[in-house]
Parts: sequence; C-alpha cells; structure tokens
Amino acid sequence: MTTELTHFIAGKHVKGTSGRFLDVYNPTLGEVQAKSPLATADEMRSAIAAAQKAFPEWAAQNPQKRARVMFKFKELVEKNMDELAAMLSREHGKVISDSKGDIQRGLEVIEFACGIPHLMKGDFSEGAGPGIDMYSMRQPLGVVAGITPFNFPAMIPMWMFGVAIACGNTFICKPSEKDPSVPLRLAELMMEAGAPAGVLNVVIGDKEAVDTILTDPRIQAVSFVGSTNIASYVYATAAANGKRVQAMGGAKNHMIIMPDANLDQVADALIGAGYGSAGERCMAISVAVPVGDAVADALIERLKPRVEALRVGPSNDPDSDYGPMVSAEHLAKVKGYVDLGVKEGAKLLVDGRDFKLQGYEKGYFMGGCLFDNVTRDMRIYKEEIFGPVLSIVRAQSFDEAIDLPSTHEYGNGVAIYTSDGDAARDFASRVQAGMVGINVPIPVPLAYHSFGGWKRSAFGDTNQHGTEGVKFYTKIKTVTSRWPTGIRAGAEFSIPTMK
Repeated sequence: MTTELTHFIAGKHVKGTSGRFLDVYNPTLGEVQAKSPLATADEMRSAIAAAQKAFPEWAAQNPQKRARVMFKFKELVEKNMDELAAMLSREHGKVISDSKGDIQRGLEVIEFACGIPHLMKGDFSEGAGPGIDMYSMRQPLGVVAGITPFNFPAMIPMWMFGVAIACGNTFICKPSEKDPSVPLRLAELMMEAGAPAGVLNVVIGDKEAVDTILTDPRIQAVSFVGSTNIASYVYATAAANGKRVQAMGGAKNHMIIMPDANLDQVADALIGAGYGSAGERCMAISVAVPVGDAVADALIERLKPRVEALRVGPSNDPDSDYGPMVSAEHLAKVKGYVDLGVKEGAKLLVDGRDFKLQGYEKGYFMGGCLFDNVTRDMRIYKEEIFGPVLSIVRAQSFDEAIDLPSTHEYGNGVAIYTSDGDAARDFASRVQAGMVGINVPIPVPLAYHSFGGWKRSAFGDTNQHGTEGVKFYTKIKTVTSRWPTGIRAGAEFSIPTMK
C-alpha cells in the first residue's frame, strides 16, 4: 500500500488538492512506495501567505533566541539521525552511511547558523564627522524560498533554510518530488525546536509551483540547486521579477594527476569521488586527467580492478559501496550516455550497463563504467552524466591539463593530485573553477566558507552558506546619526563631505 504524502504549511500537514501526483519509488526494489502531491499555484500562495504572516514576529526575535531554536533543531536532527537516514535511503537509494553524511553536512551549516548573533553584527564608526556617528545593521529580507534537488534531500535544504531562518526570514522549501519525505520531517523537527508556525513550509510540486515562487512579489529571494538549464531559467525569471537569486547548475569536475602524484592514493580518491552515491553528486569527479601517457597507463592499471570490484548493492546493506540510481528514467539516461561514448570512439574499459543484483532485479542498479581515450569534442566529456561513469582524458602537459577544466562550460569544482607545492599553487591560482582541491578529491567547502561554482555552474553573485549566505539572506541598512547640541543654524546646499 502506497502512502499519500502531504505539504507542510503553517505548521500543519496539508493534503494536496490538485488531484495530480507523482510516484515516489524505492530505487532498491523498483517499487512505488508513496505518492507526492503536485501543488497548485493557489496551494503555493497559501504557503507564501503563511510565511508572510509569520515573518514580523520571527524577524523581531533577537538573534540569540533564533540561535537557540537552531541549537535545539540540531539536537533533534542528531537524535533522529537513524530514522532520517533510513527514510532518505529508501527514497533516494544512497547507502545509509552516505545518507548520514548527507544529513551531517547539512547539520554543519545549522551549527554555523547557531552563531547568527555574531554573524549579523553591523559596523560602527564613532566621530565619522563633527558630532556624527555612523552604523550599519543587517536585517532579514522577508519571505524567501529554496528549490532543492533529489540528490541531497537533507543537506541542501539545510544549507538554505538554516541560514535564512537564523537571519530572521521565513522560508518556503520546494523539494524534489522524487524524495520529499526528509524535508517534510525536517519541517516537523523545526517546529518541535520552537520555530513558530509558518517559519518553515514545505510544498511539493513541479513547474507550476516553481513558477509561482519565481513570480510572486511576496518572495524576496530564491535559492536553487539543479541542472544548468533550469538554473538559467530560475535565475532569469526570478531576477526579472525583482528577486535576489543564487542558482547552482551542473558540473563536470576534473581531477588532474601529475607525474609525481601517489597513484595508489589517486586511485582510491577517484573510486570514492567518482562512484560514491552512484555518481549522483554535483561535486563528483567525472573526468580524470593524467599528465602523460605513462601516468595514464599506470593509473588505469590501478583503477580498472578497483572499478570492477565495486560492491553495488541495496541501500540498507552496510557492505554496499553505492546503491541504485534514483529512478528508472535516470538509469536509462546514464546507460544512454555510455552507449554514446562507445559510438563516439571512447574506449570502454569497464562496462557496468548489464549489472544485475540477484533478488533485486527490479532495482535501478548500474555497475561502474570506466572510459579511456575520451576527447574534449565528445558529448560524454562536454555534458554532465550524473552517474557511475568516469572518463579519462589524457593530457600531455601541465598547461594542457589546466586548460581542460578552464575552458569547459562548467566551472564547479576541480582537483589536482601532486607532491609539488609550486605546481599546486600555480594550479589553484590559474584554473578557472569556483572550488579547488589540492590532494582533496571533493573540495566542498566547510560550512563557515561558501559553496559556489563559476561559469555555467552558477548564476548569481552570491554563494551558498558561510558569510556569503548571510549576505544573501539579509540587507544592509546604514544610519548616519547627529544630535542637535552644538549644530549651527543655517541651510547647507552642498553635498556633505569629510573635507
């Protein structure tokens, strides 16, 4: 029997009224386990109204009281970690350990948001002029919204709403309709932590719900993570409607392997960064760039048996390296890219297309795939595959290796493995990407720094979480103050200066 999910609006579960639903699958079993209601524009507007109603009281709370709610929320998420991880794995397919990592990385942003009394402090200048003091203050925007992807149903919502709510805003979360149960549960826990009704609302929907977010004048800012084409649409539409926007798109993350790198470490790093979570990560390493054919051949010698030995299994099996893909449609899409790579002339060293798991034949499983001799003109190099597929693009020089990620249309993350500090420093300075790892395969910044790519990996001028997130979810007000004592009479018609 399938469960009919609900929206969460004004502190209550609200049954969908549109009559439109999307099946939510258990990817391990390939079976429908729930139905997501797809919201109407009116249902989304009711959530916006609830958030707008809650905003004045929540914004008026002093930052320390909001921080106490964040502390309590963090405590409740940790207390319910096992429940949340199991729920996440059932809908997404990632293994339990990876689900706990998904939740933990979100919690680290909540930990950062607990410092909001300090983070929202303004500046003060005494004696800026004769008897004049100046000070600035940060204030919340109002109702803000986040549109989040299927691949991190805990982390990315917490990246967004943690900072936004701590700053005094109220929030609408539009999660992926593929795996919305964890965001709904997080909203319950936020209420339990002491947030008033309407501070965090979760509305499940498709384009109708998204377009309402992008055009409703009551929403002041929109944060998005997803594919590049939709990120571009979200940015253009929301900005045209006068909203702040941060829209994170696709990626094609390269790892440069220098001749002096420890290739055993490199092979281990590529296995985790390329195949973890079945490659369904925007920071997955999908392109390995060994410098020199000797390095490439030696790397393949180490890498190929590791890919062949990957343990693909049920999401609830602690021995599984990674679980199934999120849906049958996505599985078919990724297999189609492997077919295309073969047609384009790349050499398929490991073929995981026909992988089957006994007892789970309906599950959306795919074995690891490894390509060699991929070139920059191939579609499997140009486009984001978002699956357990790693491409080796051979470079003959350091400059050629830097040029590959620097000239790619995406600029999310990039890594280099080397023992040469000078090469690493030069690479970090010159490469055209937003996040760089030096002997680190997945350079996702910690919560007190900010996450964001370059080029067509990100639209908007402000990154996610960290101090950039605080800036995004607040506006600055600057006050110039002078009291009457000693002010001489008479009008002044010239603009005030410090002369």
